[in-house]
Amino acid sequence: MECYSEQVVSIFVDGELAAEEARRLREHLATCRRCRQLLDALRVENHVLSESLQELPEEAAIPDFSPLPWSLAWSDVAVVAAVLALGSFVAGWFDRLSIPEALQWLNPFSVSGRTNLFFNLSYYFAQGGTAMLIDYAAVVGKIFFLLLVGGSALLLGRRWLLREPGLRLLIVLLAVSLPGFALERRHGDFVTVAANETIDDTLVASGNIVRMEGAINGDLVAFGGSVEVRGTVNGDLMTFAKRTAVSGTVKGNIYDFSSSLDLDGQLGHSLYGFVQSLRVNERGHVGEGVLVAAGDFSLEGEVNRSVTIYAGNADVSGSIGRELTMSGENLTLTNTARIGGNLSASVHQLKNVHIADGATITGKRDLQVRVRHSRFARPKFYFYQAVWLAAAMLVGWLGLVLFPGFFQASTHEVGSGWRSFGLGIGVLAGVPVAIIVIAITLVGLPVSFMLLAAYLIAIYLAKLWVGAFLGRLLLKPAGDTKSDWLLGLLVGLLILTIVGFIPYLGGLVRFAVVCLGLGAFAWQLYRVSRPAMTA
Repeated sequence: MECYSEQVVSIFVDGELAAEEARRLREHLATCRRCRQLLDALRVENHVLSESLQELPEEAAIPDFSPLPWSLAWSDVAVVAAVLALGSFVAGWFDRLSIPEALQWLNPFSVSGRTNLFFNLSYYFAQGGTAMLIDYAAVVGKIFFLLLVGGSALLLGRRWLLREPGLRLLIVLLAVSLPGFALERRHGDFVTVAANETIDDTLVASGNIVRMEGAINGDLVAFGGSVEVRGTVNGDLMTFAKRTAVSGTVKGNIYDFSSSLDLDGQLGHSLYGFVQSLRVNERGHVGEGVLVAAGDFSLEGEVNRSVTIYAGNADVSGSIGRELTMSGENLTLTNTARIGGNLSASVHQLKNVHIADGATITGKRDLQVRVRHSRFARPKFYFYQAVWLAAAMLVGWLGLVLFPGFFQASTHEVGSGWRSFGLGIGVLAGVPVAIIVIAITLVGLPVSFMLLAAYLIAIYLAKLWVGAFLGRLLLKPAGDTKSDWLLGLLVGLLILTIVGFIPYLGGLVRFAVVCLGLGAFAWQLYRVSRPAMTA
């Protein structure tokens, strides 16, 4: 008799093969050594997978569920005092840390850092930053949902994927063929590349002042209070700085995340930025296009292709080879402005658009008034909310199936109240600083990107822990089944979603949810990792 396929034997191991077919397979196994070996291998694989997904050990058992004490008792006062004491300790620890001088303007525990943070946040929220944060959270949720669905598909098909020799070889080849690149790292209060110096590698520089007057044949990644490029960068320029000034030549692209950017030199390709103030000076030249979000945008030089800007104030007196697309508050085109294509502008009021008689616009003019309609009057708003509520429920269900102990324990940790909230504030504020500090090290860039991904995922998951806790607090289920947990999660998420749209109060609620969820998640990670650290 011909041997059975690996897929049929795998279904038999899972106990899902039809009774008659299973009987014939058992009879075949009695006489076929090859199929018996395949059966044993599949059973070993199932055993390994089940052990890797087992629940938490007994010593990490879930504490008894108790309601959140809403009244401020003496224990709450003690917890608040402990959190404040911990905060003062952390602040002192930050002061003793050897934070690079280049990052002091970002340090929330320094006077300059707090001042800069206050003015930047004030400007940010005044320019509609709240709506941008809501959109950002939606994008993060969409990306995580897509990754989750793709990962679930891979898990469901893991046996087929891992048993195909060709696919195994392809995975190995992809892993070893990832592009490699050389890095040179420089840091200090004042970092410079002399005019007669040439660097053949990618340079990662951090300093209070980073000044490049020579030549870099690779890319330049710069962190600092002030970044000045006076020489030639043959690759791309990426800056995280308070002020960036480019008077030399960048033959690649510019990716800028600065408080201000002045381009007074030559750019070979495109400019991408998220800045407070951006100025392309009269001698500035962009070989391709511009895509930026800025508080204030000024173009006096030349852009060969299209310009797309999201700005509070845009002032154009230079030349644009193709289209100009603008969305913001104020747009001004002076007599010397020249647009080689269409002009598209979306503003709140037409009186905020000023086009001088001498301005040249080759294409059409499309000026639109952006009227703010209530999102609650749009059917697609409710459709999107329903879709992402379903996505959150799916994520919660997978968490209960794959990691039930951890999910339930994290939910219970929300009930610790002040401890979770205080720890969540620390995680929310501290991780971005840690990401920047790690990124300036030679091997820290990949670690910082992984930490950023974990940080965003944790923010998305925070609402699940809080939603499940709130739902169970209100429903008080007698059982502890997955159905009880999912029902509580649904009720909690519905309440948080509705309350989150209440004006003024909604933003505070979302902030509190993120802090509580992050704190509970971080505390549970600490509890789970303690046996490993003490082993």
